[in-house]
Amino acid sequence: MALEFGAKQLISYDPQQSSEKITDSYISLVRGLMSFPLNFPGTAYYKCMKDCKKAMNMVREVLKQRLASPPEKRQGDFLDHVIQDMNSQDFLIEDFVVQLFFGLLYVSFDTISTMTTLTFKLLDENPDVLQELIVEHEAILKKREKPGSSITWNEYKSMSFTLQVINEVLRLGNMTPGLFRRTLADVQVNGYTIPAGWPIMIATSALHLNSEIFNDPLAFNPWRWKDRKSNEMSKNFMPFGEGMKQCAGAEYTRVFLAIFIHVLVTKYRYFFLLLRCFFQHH
Repeated sequence: MALEFGAKQLISYDPQQSSEKITDSYISLVRGLMSFPLNFPGTAYYKCMKDCKKAMNMVREVLKQRLASPPEKRQGDFLDHVIQDMNSQDFLIEDFVVQLFFGLLYVSFDTISTMTTLTFKLLDENPDVLQELIVEHEAILKKREKPGSSITWNEYKSMSFTLQVINEVLRLGNMTPGLFRRTLADVQVNGYTIPAGWPIMIATSALHLNSEIFNDPLAFNPWRWKDRKSNEMSKNFMPFGEGMKQCAGAEYTRVFLAIFIHVLVTKYRYFFLLLRCFFQHH
């Protein structure tokens, strides 16, 4: 669901009209992503590489069709905006655009689906958090001039507690096991020298679960984000990486989760009661 929704927004993908099932390729890709790199038929890695190539060819074909179509027949999606910028930005070549959309589709599937599941679990286990979310989102509905209209950007930015909940879900979820970087100069760490040019891995989970930074780090406590300053967060909170190589889908993930929570708490009030009853009987 998350991947097809993301693909619709990014490239106007329609599973009913497409001959290729994009979901199948990405599911297989994720299964083999962390497998042992034995690239011969029958291994998970081999199938992963085949499905990776298949997915990228699918994106490339969509791009070529869109470039060949007249402007009046374009979809107005994110791909069309990128195509428009290709005329003025030299770095936006075909290969770069294909890689970009391949990556955006990946994060719209793997990260979001897992974080959505974790959000369900944590809200079910913490009714006080759920109740405050209900209060915040019902207030948004009451202030809305046109009942039933879509969420606006200003409404999204006003979801202060919702964004705290999302930060806490991302902190506990630790979707990225680590960030890889390369030292530009010799670095001194606790009496040891990491030479220039060496690759290093930053274990974000060790940072996010550090009791010296986050009090009671294993507890789900969205209120811990209420008074945190932005510079403090940038040093100690890296769910999407840091610096120039931050994940391109970072804000998309936050917006998706915020809208998901909005719909969940305003339209499915008894969902968590049913979910709890289901698990109790199974």
